[in-house]
Amino acid sequence: MTTNIVILAAGVGSRLGKPHPKPLTPLDTGETILGRSLRLLTSRFNLHSIHLVVGYKKEMIMEEVPDVGFIYNQAYGDTNTSKSLLKALRITGPGGLLWLNGDVVFDPQVLDALLPHIAMDKSFISVNTARVSDEEVKYTLAADGYISRLSKEIADGALGEAVGINYVSSLDRTPLANRLEGVGEQDYFEAGIEAAIDKDGLRFEAVDISSHNVVEVDFDYDLADANRRFK
Repeated sequence: MTTNIVILAAGVGSRLGKPHPKPLTPLDTGETILGRSLRLLTSRFNLHSIHLVVGYKKEMIMEEVPDVGFIYNQAYGDTNTSKSLLKALRITGPGGLLWLNGDVVFDPQVLDALLPHIAMDKSFISVNTARVSDEEVKYTLAADGYISRLSKEIADGALGEAVGINYVSSLDRTPLANRLEGVGEQDYFEAGIEAAIDKDGLRFEAVDISSHNVVEVDFDYDLADANRRFK
């Protein structure tokens, strides 16, 4: 079974305020966020299965990592991650698709925890059970134990954070793409997942990776946290 790997790297990253695309932000280890992700991914997956969705200052990313595939979201300034993921689902080949946000810094053991779920070709959302703030994507579970809600807007009953590393199975990718098509231009991909769960009955498992370090770098304090955790 083919697994497509996609890194969403089209955004401006205005909250971090760097002069370069956020995935090219250097870590204290000497790697960039993107360089670290690619090193870990290529230790477990074929390099030729990896595509980056690019937009903002795409030439900088393409020059930095020229040996992967690229998908251009030309509307990166007017759209959000829902439309970047949609392009990836429409363009990549058949099979399941593992995608991650371009600003996620993670332990290599996270991939090892996810590999058995990928091998079963079952859709999942990677989560932790830490306390969450308003800015983070939160999740709840239905009675059957699968994801029911996935949004920053969950006010009550949130069980933790969705950390930005997810998988859609070979069977689920078409209905997910159709729902991503229907959400707003500025919606995050989580809106498409919620719609697919609600309207198509898709089932996304919540895979708890709380025992491993994962940091999504949105602000300077996140970057400081990543540098503290990943020495």
